[in-house]
Amino acid sequence: MNFKPLAFFIVLVALASACSETKKPETTLKPVDSLFKEYYDFKKRINPIEATKAGYSEYNDQVANYISTPYREELVRNYRRYLEELAQYDSTSVTPAQWLSLGVMKWDCTIKLEGLTNPLVTIASPMYDMPNFELMPLIQIQSLHLYFSQLAGGRSLQPFNTVEDYDTWLRRVDAFLPFLDTAVVKMKQGMAKGIVLPKVLIQKMIPQLDGFVKAPVKEHLFYAPIGLMPGSFSPADRERLTKAYADLVANKIAPKYKMLQDFLINTYLPAGRATSGINALPNGAETFQYLIKYFTTTNMTAAQIHEMGKNEVARIRGEMEQVKTQVGFKGDLRAFFDHVRNNKKLMPFNRPEEVIARFNVIRERVDKGLPNLFALKPKGGFEVRRTEAFREGSASAEFLPGNKDGSRPGVFYVPIPDVKHYNTFADEALFLHEAVPGHYYQLTLQQENNELPEFLHPESISVFVEGWALYAESLGKELGLYEDPYQYFGMLSMEMHRAIRLVLETGIHAQGWTREQAIEYSLNNEAEPEDKIIVEVERYMATPGAALCYKVGQLKIRELRTRAEATLGDQFDIREFHSQVLNSGSLPLVLLEKKINAWIAKKRG
Repeated sequence: MNFKPLAFFIVLVALASACSETKKPETTLKPVDSLFKEYYDFKKRINPIEATKAGYSEYNDQVANYISTPYREELVRNYRRYLEELAQYDSTSVTPAQWLSLGVMKWDCTIKLEGLTNPLVTIASPMYDMPNFELMPLIQIQSLHLYFSQLAGGRSLQPFNTVEDYDTWLRRVDAFLPFLDTAVVKMKQGMAKGIVLPKVLIQKMIPQLDGFVKAPVKEHLFYAPIGLMPGSFSPADRERLTKAYADLVANKIAPKYKMLQDFLINTYLPAGRATSGINALPNGAETFQYLIKYFTTTNMTAAQIHEMGKNEVARIRGEMEQVKTQVGFKGDLRAFFDHVRNNKKLMPFNRPEEVIARFNVIRERVDKGLPNLFALKPKGGFEVRRTEAFREGSASAEFLPGNKDGSRPGVFYVPIPDVKHYNTFADEALFLHEAVPGHYYQLTLQQENNELPEFLHPESISVFVEGWALYAESLGKELGLYEDPYQYFGMLSMEMHRAIRLVLETGIHAQGWTREQAIEYSLNNEAEPEDKIIVEVERYMATPGAALCYKVGQLKIRELRTRAEATLGDQFDIREFHSQVLNSGSLPLVLLEKKINAWIAKKRG
């Protein structure tokens, strides 16, 4: 998942207060829908690229310098103000659906204010609507300097349909460039405090900038929209924009990225650290515990998550052994992993287009089984595309939602850095996760749900979004997939991948595991090729806590389904259960559980 996602935490005492049925003294309340609108306007203002992603064109020329002090101060003021306003509402003054949305809003404000004001959380805080490392603002994935560049090519979420769109992008680039200057300043401050990235991650960042520094103007990514100009543009506009975009590349983008690359090579890399986890940094343990709360919406400790991960690894290994036996493989499980990694029958492609075509065939098969499991169906469409070349070497497959009016479809991105070695064994599970009924399905339904306030339309809470997508992988047999044992093994392998994350993230950031130790653990327990495992381990090093949400969320949704099936018996309807999970947007797990428990009780009468 691209920029996946975003999770919120509130302590249980605060949750009890939020869910209290006690009526407060009468006061003049702002209409709740007005509060929701005001909050979403604030969210769009602090995250203008996400506003563009949602289809709000008035933000298309803006970029927030989210690591700046004024930006952080504005967040603190507003989150405090909104919490004061939220305290004025009770469950008797709004509808049940509005009360649930108010609970989500409170989670959002509370966890972010904690990260911005807790003196022990000194490394990461929720800027740009998600946790970021103020003094380590650039990383090799999910970083603004890379994400912004995705917009530049003209085929992503930034519109390039009119002359004004082309001029708007020029202004947005001018708004973006100061962020790179601030990033260098912050990294220098981090060096002075011993808060720096691991050296191995810095080494990965440096070649990522080559294309922005060395590419000829007419081959540069930031020049690409010129080749996409509509034929309706006048000759004068075409000439003016062509000159402006050439100037942008030669005199702004290339020099600025050169400055950044030189800084990384000559100054930052020598200062990089040898350790892998943030527990080696000042207040690293406290910061990691905060990130666990942020991403999982639970109070689980790193030790508890580590044990959960090891238990899941053991369970899934048992199922993998059964598949190994089924296909008649002689040898231990690690040897079977090598067999799957290197099986030429599972690498049949010569052209990237063949990979994309395979996913479209899977799409047709899944569509046939959907009515058996789902009553809800998204209206907006999606496409399967190859990940852009400049980032696919370090990218995972991901889904980018379309905009609300359907004019820009969602995109399921598939990295194909070496098509000859592209292995198909997990394709069915990958499609279920990223597309249907995973991210495309859930996020599009959420975005199209007019019963929700607009601030709940974007991706939002990662533990729900990623938990749902991992749960979606388990629906393959019910949808007519996994008939090939290697594809079922692919599902197990992807689930194992997420279980391993629980072990590795907590191992790296709480128990002092090295990068090499984490890579070896993965090689022993999953069939992903070593190069992909290295990319993943380095992702965990760069984004502490973010990968925990997958398995934590999936296990909770599966637990709730099992509870409903056992309690309701013949009254249980899988289509209705899925609607209950999906029709309120992404929720903190404690609110999701409360909702499903109430549904079960109502069904029982």
